[in-house]
Amino acid sequence: QVILARADFVCLSSFHGHVTIMGGGNAQKTAMARAKNQAKAAQAGRGGGGTAGKEKRVNNMDLKCTVCMQCFPSTQVKGAQAHVESKHPKSDFATCFPMCPPAS
Repeated sequence: QVILARADFVCLSSFHGHVTIMGGGNAQKTAMARAKNQAKAAQAGRGGGGTAGKEKRVNNMDLKCTVCMQCFPSTQVKGAQAHVESKHPKSDFATCFPMCPPAS
């Protein structure tokens, strides 16, 4: 017994009492991919913040070395400290970056 269904391309055949389903579709793969992509989009959507937190996300170049005039983002105090140690070993951090609070 062989049944051919052209609408969804499924072939059911009975061979020695066993029913074999051949072909199939990509519905399962599509559904899984859609669910995975929706979860990924939901995860990525949480970190945005919109225009409310834009000022915090944009790094302003507030740290400026008074010796060489190189600028650093305000969030990179450790990078500015490393700059002083490597580029200006004869100066201290307070001399190069007087706008920073003293390190405690």
